[in-house]
Amino acid sequence: MAVATAGRPTALRSRLSRKIQDNLMAYAFMAGGIACFALFSWYPLVRGVILSFQQINFVTDPYWVGTDNFTAIFEDPLFVTAWKNTLVFTGIALVFGFAVPLVLSILINEMRHLKGFFRVAVYLPVMLPPIVGVLLFRYFYDPGFGLFNTVLRGVGLPESQWTQSSSTAMISLVLVSTWANLGGATLMYLAALQSIPGELYEAAELDGASAWRRLRHVTVPQLRFIMLVLLLLQIIATMQVFIEPYQLTGTSNPDTVTVMVLIYRYAFTVNQDFGMAAAMSVLLFVVLAIFSAIYLRVTRDRD
Repeated sequence: MAVATAGRPTALRSRLSRKIQDNLMAYAFMAGGIACFALFSWYPLVRGVILSFQQINFVTDPYWVGTDNFTAIFEDPLFVTAWKNTLVFTGIALVFGFAVPLVLSILINEMRHLKGFFRVAVYLPVMLPPIVGVLLFRYFYDPGFGLFNTVLRGVGLPESQWTQSSSTAMISLVLVSTWANLGGATLMYLAALQSIPGELYEAAELDGASAWRRLRHVTVPQLRFIMLVLLLLQIIATMQVFIEPYQLTGTSNPDTVTVMVLIYRYAFTVNQDFGMAAAMSVLLFVVLAIFSAIYLRVTRDRD
């Protein structure tokens, strides 16, 4: 009995050692990924939280100011304006950016010819650098000789100031963002559509279901999961819009100042205080994290 009892720890250690040796190569491959993730994701996140409690411009020595940065951004008159503009942009962008890819994917999926061509054509804007697409639309929106006003003059319609007008500036930014990003969502919807069993459509047709009923009772329910995921990702992405307002309307236009533009103003132009910029970034992170947690909880409960 004593020999058997003494042999058990040895056998356990031997199995544990063998298991570690078997997985040593996997741990070695994982170490590089974890190190990169820690360096480029975790460290900037922690560093940003620390900066939010400091007064720092990377020229003079930083010093702790506690919650003064958060107090300063809450007292900024542009604080409420930036959040309002961001929410408006997100709402309008979802109307176009969530519906248009779904409609395009259904149309492309129903095509009998040139499917490959249209898949490439839809995804082409995503392959362009974002700044290229924005500069292209800057030419389109030019109030003098831009493409859009040229077309309006050609058909006898009144011209528009596009990004210079408070009534059209936000929708102009949304059009750029939708054009540049709809390709990825469209291809995801296409992949999901092609995985729907054809028997479901055949059964619906035998029951006399119209095209609209097939869409409503077969296609949409089968796409529900991917639609929920893409909705969350699109909300997070549009809440962080920066390139479009920065390039097309600048950082001082109150009609299009978003949260990310305000962060840029704090860091590089008006305040030149990276502490305030970090505080605003932390606040945006907290808002998106809370929204994501609530969204995932609600959708999980519904599932």
